[in-house]
Amino acid sequence: MTTQVKGKCKYCGKEYTRSYIMRHLASCKARKERDEGQQGRKKCGYFDLLVSGKYNRDMWLAIEVTENAPLQEVDTFLRNIWLECCGHLSAFEINGTSYESHPDLDDFWGEPAESMNCRLKNILEKGMVFRYEYDFGSTTELVIQVANYRKAPEKRDVLTLLSRNEAEEYICWRCGKRPAVYVDTNEVDPWGYHGKEAFVCEKCADKYYGDDFYFLNVCNSPRMGICGYEGSRFYPDQFVPDVSVPAGDQSKTPSGRK
Repeated sequence: MTTQVKGKCKYCGKEYTRSYIMRHLASCKARKERDEGQQGRKKCGYFDLLVSGKYNRDMWLAIEVTENAPLQEVDTFLRNIWLECCGHLSAFEINGTSYESHPDLDDFWGEPAESMNCRLKNILEKGMVFRYEYDFGSTTELVIQVANYRKAPEKRDVLTLLSRNEAEEYICWRCGKRPAVYVDTNEVDPWGYHGKEAFVCEKCADKYYGDDFYFLNVCNSPRMGICGYEGSRFYPDQFVPDVSVPAGDQSKTPSGRK
């Protein structure tokens, strides 16, 4: 039995696993009540997307984005919360078509990529699964599922973070007791897998490591330890829902085991 990493719902504050969070959001009573309180507003379509690391499914995001938003909005959000380090190129692969951040219009190497300046309603549909890549050298790959489509009162924000995995606490491998704050990049492979000796606390870093070691910050992202990524400047690692739930109430949520 493997325990799945949970995350809190933005609206009700209860915890759910990656495999259950989108089903919950589709029926969340607190979310429906929020919509009902804005009945006077014009309605538009929204996609609920579940984003996961391709090689680390414990890293995940649940987001809502208006159907009228360009694909570029999703790219910008993913960069801001999980990926941006050095301004690398990125691309979505959707139904066999590549949408790139800076498409090359030259067709010498085959069919040129499309721009990300296309509206989501023209390229997405419920049930679709597609992929995303950031940085074509030290690549971070994501899998995105279109979990739901719904009509709701129009919001000011075109994209909303609904939930994300709880940030994991890593323990320093040297002392075995203090929380790690650094990742030794020598212990991280190109797919983002962290070796058992990757995580180091500040005290052990000062005591045992010299200038030959390159450390990056521990962060809640599938790009942790890769290239120059040091964490998001826009979002905290720990997601804070709109409401808090007493610890005892969490027992009513799914167990998180498969």
